[in-house]
Amino acid sequence: MASNGEKPLIVSFGEMLIDFVPTESGVSLAEAPGFLKAPGGAPANVAIAVSRLGGRSAFVGKLGDDEFGHMLAGILRKNGVADEGINFDTGARTALAFVTLRADGDREFMFYRNPSADMLLRPDELNLELIRSAKVFHYGSISLIVEPCRSAHLKAMEVAKEAGALLSYDPNLREPLWPSKEEAKTQIMSIWDKAEIIKVSDVELEFLTGSNKIDDETAMSLWHPNLKLLLVTLGEKGCRYYAKTFRGSVDPFHVNAVDTTGAGDSFVGALLNKIADDQSILEDEERLRKVLRFANACGAITTTKKGAIPALPSDAEVLSFLEGK
Repeated sequence: MASNGEKPLIVSFGEMLIDFVPTESGVSLAEAPGFLKAPGGAPANVAIAVSRLGGRSAFVGKLGDDEFGHMLAGILRKNGVADEGINFDTGARTALAFVTLRADGDREFMFYRNPSADMLLRPDELNLELIRSAKVFHYGSISLIVEPCRSAHLKAMEVAKEAGALLSYDPNLREPLWPSKEEAKTQIMSIWDKAEIIKVSDVELEFLTGSNKIDDETAMSLWHPNLKLLLVTLGEKGCRYYAKTFRGSVDPFHVNAVDTTGAGDSFVGALLNKIADDQSILEDEERLRKVLRFANACGAITTTKKGAIPALPSDAEVLSFLEGK
């Protein structure tokens, strides 16, 4: 997408997979009459969210050298995401996840990855030139679960940081993928103090702090000196933000939620897209609040359609949504 060519690059690192979503909501996997395949994986969703909003993004990760893997790479390209960071593994399949949509639009997951291609990305396969050109480098925690992907993740972070990128972290907790809760918490926190922007959901805040209180004190227990912005997303209750010199909350938009998949990724993509253009937003509360309102709108719109990627909004869709509010 040539029109996005001059913009700062946001590189998203991690997994991309196929979600199999039941054709009927509110039933268990066993009861589902059928499934629709939907491309997913939080880092890939963020990359597409950025591109759809007119930003410039690239995805770094590994897919299976199979029909699903090539389909996913094609979806990234079709959505204007640079694919020079993608590797294919001939010996492992693209990851699959079966997703249960509960009646309220929330989800449960069952994963097929033993091992899947994304887990096998090696440090020597990284496109370092691409990573060094990132203005923002975004990642999750699923890539920390096993080697060699964990080492690739740490190397990519280090290279991006050395080249001056802003590091953005959304742990995107998926408990069933970790050997234990303790291991999940240890590994998620092992890179905590490197990130300058961190977004956690209310569920992740409880998991990481062990507190059932979603308040400022609990959130601030996750603060570290390198952090520029800590965000806690509260689903239909909006979000809270914590910066070096100010904090506050931004109200939600109330919509008829059908499927919450990708809402957090849509929020993150919108935020990073604005920050990549102008990092001084992180120090200006009034402008940050506007950006977070826009990001909240992106998240809300994403919940009104099934599947993550088809539901990610364009800039024009968000602006027209906001005009009606």
